[in-house]
Amino acid sequence: MAEKKGQTDRIKELTDKLEAGIKEVFTSGRYREYLSAMNKFHSYSYNNSLLILMQKPEASYVAGYKTWETLGRHVKKGEKGITILAPCPYKSVNYVDVIEPDTGQVKRDEQGNVMKERKEISRASFKAISIFDISQTEGKPLPELVKELQGEIPNYKVLMDSVREVAPVPIRFEAWNETKKGHYDLGKKEIVIKSGMSELQTVKTAIHEIAHSILHKDQSYVKDKSTMEVQAESISFIVCQHLGLDTSEYSFGYLAGWSSNKDLPELKSSLQTIQKTAHEVIGQLDKAISKNTNNLDISLTVADEPMKIPSIGDTHRHRR
Repeated sequence: MAEKKGQTDRIKELTDKLEAGIKEVFTSGRYREYLSAMNKFHSYSYNNSLLILMQKPEASYVAGYKTWETLGRHVKKGEKGITILAPCPYKSVNYVDVIEPDTGQVKRDEQGNVMKERKEISRASFKAISIFDISQTEGKPLPELVKELQGEIPNYKVLMDSVREVAPVPIRFEAWNETKKGHYDLGKKEIVIKSGMSELQTVKTAIHEIAHSILHKDQSYVKDKSTMEVQAESISFIVCQHLGLDTSEYSFGYLAGWSSNKDLPELKSSLQTIQKTAHEVIGQLDKAISKNTNNLDISLTVADEPMKIPSIGDTHRHRR
């Protein structure tokens, strides 16, 4: 019980550290530059978020053709748009009975005919439009809050084998030229990670996508994009910290980018979910690491914090 409480307290400390780190990003000059560009992107409804996920699960930044042009980018020739529904309200005119305000009775003219008045009624309607992911465009780079993490991890293969074991869906690697690091494919139920990244970036991305596959595993679990990204990256940060891997230079900026304002509503509303899921992933990962290291006759270091692969934390507090 004491061990469980200790880990719970440690996770609480890490979420506090996460919140403080994100707030620091909001005061930086690079955030203001980033925000001026990001303000051009819409926040999509639950239904449209689901449509985007089903058509292009790896999508990150999506916008219409003209919006991309204002950002100095253009849609590549031959690219197929992502279809979503855009509000298209219209007004209709009805003629309704005039009601006497005092009596509530229908008002009549001198000939006894019911009097009518013209009334405009706003009606909801939608139309299908096409939007495009940043991977379908080319041109001027968008301002970034994060840079890809660099660094090797001792016993990387042991760690990645353990990460694969705790993943609820298969993990595969694929080469692409986009900045996107990976994605959880809701339709195929698999995690796809960009090949050729550093070991540190690969592990962080894998845990991020595992969090998606746990929390957002089917349509009934899909939330707005911002909340989903905040949940997944927060869990990845906590689990990596547990392993002694410092991803703060990536995670803080990433989370600031997906937070709607400095009060961090997405993070605060998800704290219980984040802490619970991180606790579960850490428990499963510790067991897998212990099994895999014992099989290879590699000793584990057990300290006040949960077990970690030797030297991961002590020698690789990675910086850009």
